[in-house]
Amino acid sequence: MAIWLTLCGAILLVAYLLGSFPTGYIAVKQLKGIDIREIGSGSTGATNVLRTLGKGPGAFVLVLDCLKGVLAIALPYWLFNFASSQNLIPPTVDIKLWQSWIVTLVGLAAILGHSKSIFLGFTGGKSVATSLGILLAMSWQVGLATVGVFAVVVAISRIVSLSSIAGAIAVSIFMVIFHLPLPYVLFGVVGGLYVILRHRTNIERLLAGTEPKIGQKLPIEPEQTA
Repeated sequence: MAIWLTLCGAILLVAYLLGSFPTGYIAVKQLKGIDIREIGSGSTGATNVLRTLGKGPGAFVLVLDCLKGVLAIALPYWLFNFASSQNLIPPTVDIKLWQSWIVTLVGLAAILGHSKSIFLGFTGGKSVATSLGILLAMSWQVGLATVGVFAVVVAISRIVSLSSIAGAIAVSIFMVIFHLPLPYVLFGVVGGLYVILRHRTNIERLLAGTEPKIGQKLPIEPEQTA
């Protein structure tokens, strides 16, 4: 059991480090030689890259951040295949139950890593793109349904943050609708709330009517990301 628990802990750490990989920071640093945290919202995510550098770099960061989430969810499946082939899974372990819980914890670790990157002094992005990758890997139905909510809200409002918040709220509902395991539903609740909390300054601007729409830019002074 000790070896098994060590392996489970190891993939949680790997998932956090994978989420921590600062895609937006590196992309902007390489393209413009500047720190994305000192521009716009101060976030390292795709939305801030889009606002500051345009569609191309924004799309590039979006895709790579999504891939971080997909790769994170692939870790538990690799672990169970490897451990099974090496007879490392204790006989008392309910594989189906453990797998759903490990997938959930790995997803949360990757989200935390993206927003609190160890490589950037525990700053980062809002975890939206990484969360999308995780959802698509967990359940493509939930992932696509969430994208649908995001697309409808952004088409109407032209505000990315509002669309992200709407998607975060919808995740838990879709988890229930598609009859996913309880740990996945809890992921939807906890992950969704965390993403919403990461948008607290956006919510303040939304309430004040000052949140920029697509095509508009935020002031240069960054928001607090801690």
